[in-house]
Amino acid sequence: MRFPPRFPVLTVVLTWFALSDATARAQSWRPPDESQRVPSKWGAGDQRGSANHMKPESVLRAVKLIRTGEVVELGRVLGAAMPFFGTRRFDLHTKRTFHNAGANRRGSNEELIVSEIGQVGTQLDGFAHQTIGDTLYNGFKLDEIATRSGFQKLGVENVGSLITRGVLIDLAGFKKVEMLSDTYEITPQDLEQALGLQKLSVNPGDAILLHTGWGRLWGKDNTRYSKTCPGIGVAAAEWLARKDPMLVGADNFSVEVSPNPDPQVSLPVHQVMLVVNGIHLLENLNLEELTAKRAYEFAFMVQPLKIQGGSGSTVAPIAIR
Repeated sequence: MRFPPRFPVLTVVLTWFALSDATARAQSWRPPDESQRVPSKWGAGDQRGSANHMKPESVLRAVKLIRTGEVVELGRVLGAAMPFFGTRRFDLHTKRTFHNAGANRRGSNEELIVSEIGQVGTQLDGFAHQTIGDTLYNGFKLDEIATRSGFQKLGVENVGSLITRGVLIDLAGFKKVEMLSDTYEITPQDLEQALGLQKLSVNPGDAILLHTGWGRLWGKDNTRYSKTCPGIGVAAAEWLARKDPMLVGADNFSVEVSPNPDPQVSLPVHQVMLVVNGIHLLENLNLEELTAKRAYEFAFMVQPLKIQGGSGSTVAPIAIR
C-alpha cells in the first residue's frame, strides 16, 4: 500500500509556523493601558518626568568628570541645507532694520526664521510631542491642554537646564563598522556588550548617547539620512528605560530604528520613552568627534529654549572632559 507524499503536510506545517511567527511579530508591542502608566513614578500632575533627576547631586557628579576642560560641541549647525523629516523646513530671512545717520553710523540687522523650531536640527523632544491615542505623558489629555498658541501643560519650558554624567555607547565601534546598516535594530544585548567593551555602566539620571555612525550622512546624503535609520528597538528602549536615565539621545533623526521591523507600529520607541516612561529624547546629535576621541564618559550639559507650550526645542548640547 502506497501512502501519499508527505510534502503537502510539511508545507502546511511550515506555513502555519510562518503565519504564527508573522502574527507574533505583528504583536511585538502594543501600548500599555493607561491604568498601567498613570500616574507616573514622579507623581500625579508631574510635567517634568526624567528632568526631575536634575538636582545639585547631578551637577556635582558631572563636575567630577571634568579633568582637562575640553569642550566638545554635540549640536548641528542650523540651516536650510539640513536633512528634514517630512515637510519640516528652516528658512532664514535677514532683515536690515535701519542704518543710523548719527555720528557713530550704527547699523542694525536681525532675522526672521520660519521653522518648526522645536523639531529641527539637534533637538530635544518634550512630552507634548507624542501621544498614545489622545493621551500624553502622565495622563494629560490632548483636547484639554492643546491650544492654537501652545500646550497649556507639558510645554518644553518645564524642562530647564540638564547637567549630568554623560555616557556614550559606541554601537558602530562595537560592531566594528563606521556606520550601522540602514534599518539595523539595536538590541539590549548590543547595549550590554558595547558597555562591557567600554568597561562602563549606566546609572539613574545619566544622559545616554548612542553612536550609530548615521550622522556621517548629515549634509552629505540627506535623502538617505531622512529615509531610514538604524536605532534602538522596543526591547532596547525598555531596557534603557529601566536604567532610569535623564535622557536618551542618538546621532540619527529618531533615536529608534526607522521604520520599525513591525509594519503595524509607527515609531513605538517615542511612545515608550516620552509617553509611558517620561524620558526625554535627543535627536540629530553630532557624535563623531566624541567617538573619535573615545570619550565615553563626560559632563553633559543642555538647556532647551524656553518655548512656552512648545513640543520640543532645538538645542546645542556640549560634553566637557
